[in-house]
Amino acid sequence: CGAAEGPAVLLLRTRDLFSLPFPLTRPVPAAIFLQAAVRRWRLRVLPVAFPAARRAPLSPHGRWKSENLAETRRRRLMRDLGVKREVLADGRERWYGCGKETPRCFGTVHARTPQYLLEGHWTPPCCLRALRETARHVAAALEAAGVRYWLEGGSLLGAVRLGDIIPWDYDVDLGIYREDAGKCRWLAAAAAGAAVEDPEGFLWEKAAEGEFYRVHYSRSNRLHVDLWPFYPRGGVMTKDTWLGHPQDVEFPERFLRPRVPLPFAGFTAMAPNHARAFLELKFGPGAVENPEYPNPAVKRL
Repeated sequence: CGAAEGPAVLLLRTRDLFSLPFPLTRPVPAAIFLQAAVRRWRLRVLPVAFPAARRAPLSPHGRWKSENLAETRRRRLMRDLGVKREVLADGRERWYGCGKETPRCFGTVHARTPQYLLEGHWTPPCCLRALRETARHVAAALEAAGVRYWLEGGSLLGAVRLGDIIPWDYDVDLGIYREDAGKCRWLAAAAAGAAVEDPEGFLWEKAAEGEFYRVHYSRSNRLHVDLWPFYPRGGVMTKDTWLGHPQDVEFPERFLRPRVPLPFAGFTAMAPNHARAFLELKFGPGAVENPEYPNPAVKRL
């Protein structure tokens, strides 16, 4: 954001300062730099020295209290400004958004359109991080159990387009062979009717909406991977639950013979062969080249 680090004197017009939503929030320099960046104000550095006030040296306990207070104020500032991730000058990262022990950053999704899209934003970076971790964990568990899976829907679209989750998506979709579900102890437990938490804190459950499974980042954080059980019938892959999405259609099993590796969200996932043809069957011609939000009737890209 073009911020300056260390002690500094900031010069700006009074009317500009008090036009900011948080003009005097501590730490004041960080607050002003961040809000100025949003307004595209430019910083000019003047090679002028100002005398610093003399202060008595702090005791170790006093220094600890001061550092804790500064960290608390910084986290409160980031929360107030809606900042989820901070990349420092040396490349280190600080996270202020959701985690394993907190709810996700957005509420219930209505009409396939999360609230952040209606507010003009894309998926918060902390939510994307949780989705990537969950997808990687689920794929590893399925592979270890011998469950045949593949990227589905918008997740496959993101893999082909970006090698990652689509930057405005709010879940990950995987298809599985229904007959393989019992090979995975967590899916077998979920199928018996009880949500089960694995040793890494991911929550596996049978979805309330129909015959499919859902793996949450944690009990508290409901960012999730949906697992859709398909089965072949006359050479066509079908399933028992349809949610009415335009891309929710049957497809020839030949797309899964064989499945192929594809980079996705920081790991290598399995995907249908001829992924572009698979996507055009589901989404229509030009699906890869013409991105669109999940429900264009509500919000267009």
